[in-house]
Amino acid sequence: MDFLRPTTWPDALAAKAEHPDAVPIAGGTDVMVELNFDLRRPSALLDLTGVRELAEWGWADGRVRLGAGVPYTRVITELGDWLPGLAMASRTVGSPQIRNRGTVGGNLGSASPAGDAHPALLAARAQVEVASTNGSRRISIDDFFTGVKRHALQPDELISAVWITPPSGPQQFSKIGTRNAMVIAVCAFGLALHPDRRAIGTGIGSAAPTPIRAGDAEWFLATALETTGLWDSRGDLPDKLVGAFANRVRDAAEPIDDVRGSAAYRRHALHVMARRTLTWAWTDYQKVGV
Repeated sequence: MDFLRPTTWPDALAAKAEHPDAVPIAGGTDVMVELNFDLRRPSALLDLTGVRELAEWGWADGRVRLGAGVPYTRVITELGDWLPGLAMASRTVGSPQIRNRGTVGGNLGSASPAGDAHPALLAARAQVEVASTNGSRRISIDDFFTGVKRHALQPDELISAVWITPPSGPQQFSKIGTRNAMVIAVCAFGLALHPDRRAIGTGIGSAAPTPIRAGDAEWFLATALETTGLWDSRGDLPDKLVGAFANRVRDAAEPIDDVRGSAAYRRHALHVMARRTLTWAWTDYQKVGV
């Protein structure tokens, strides 16, 4: 196995072009597990920890450009005010040591249905910036996941950053696991209110072949809030409306039975999480209007 360690972004892209089968590694929190259990034996590893620009984030045109190598710990401490949903999800990732090493870019690269960052990115309508020696492009988060642990990158492309417009309203994230920490999600749910666009964002994790949005639930709730005037009045949500939203989130899932939980349990859990996160987010939205 070859070990490639570029120190600049152009060198990283050149290495990937020359070795398209090389597996990128940053924090190594997913890749090293697969190597240790002999689940993967790539011809080469492409170590990106020396590429400093991947570990940077900044603002451009009112959007956050989050470098693929920014670790979860920095998302929590530096971006929690603007991206609280992603920060909440980041806090649920492994141990402090794993949060210090693991990255949102690596989470996307693994494309696991249970990836903790994915529901928050879906709810925020993020875009994934990828690049090769031929140039860069952005992929909508809705189009990024193409199958179980598969994504839309070409063999010579690397993830360079994630672009996120901070939702104008409150955000929430909820995750259920077999214990409180150091656990892969049985299922997870992310929610974001977008009152400036009169829209709702959702993200479902670990309850379908890929991370998905609950599109029908989003449309239903956004329409109901508009027709009842609740976007403007910020009045209390009728319990019937909250329940109908949760039903649609549950129905959007395509879970399976596995060692971490049954399909029926995942559907039930999503229903509960959808109710709770909507209630929490709406309570925060009402406080902003006071």
